[in-house]
Amino acid sequence: MSTAFATEPLRIVAVSAGLSQPSSTRLLAERLAGAARERLAAEQDRTVEVRVIDLRDLAVDIANHLVTGFPPSTLDEAIKEVTEADGLIAVSPVFTASYSGLFKSFFDLIDNTALTGKPVVIAATGGTARHSLVLEHAMRPLFAYLRATVVPTSVYAASEDWGSSGDEYTDGLPSRIRRAGGELATLITGGRAASGASRVLGLDDEVVPFEQQLADLRLD
Repeated sequence: MSTAFATEPLRIVAVSAGLSQPSSTRLLAERLAGAARERLAAEQDRTVEVRVIDLRDLAVDIANHLVTGFPPSTLDEAIKEVTEADGLIAVSPVFTASYSGLFKSFFDLIDNTALTGKPVVIAATGGTARHSLVLEHAMRPLFAYLRATVVPTSVYAASEDWGSSGDEYTDGLPSRIRRAGGELATLITGGRAASGASRVLGLDDEVVPFEQQLADLRLD
């Protein structure tokens, strides 16, 4: 390994599909990136750079690219940053029991081999914990198709999670963020972590029939 390569910064890119401003989706993306950066800084000597990409700012460019096949320079740069990142964080608000159309449209523009082996944290925001299964039903299969290496811990933030520290049975949101960020850091530095593993349901999980998740939910 050359000295120049060894001293290059590690790059974490977080993609937020939140539509409002301020956005809980972007806030979750920032906190996950911060947790990964903190772990990386503690465990190795290279500097860590973080970039958060707001898809709301690229919505028109994404639509034009889907129609014309030619990405504007700002969108082309965003795609390049995602595909060249050392680690990726992907966060979407829940719309109709799945990720948002804007989120899907952006990742539709990425070649299905461009993220091969790339460490990824998946996360989502919504109004109720009943929609947390969107992470396993929709987002994890999407990144499996893109051949990314998804960390075992996915993070869902419902409205009530932002003010809760958890209890004896349930990890609070800050704890889950730290765990997911740590797993991303481990994969970035070449550590071992399970890829594509589904989370085992715990005592705090409410099992909801998938049909009940079809209610339109929007919190971004």
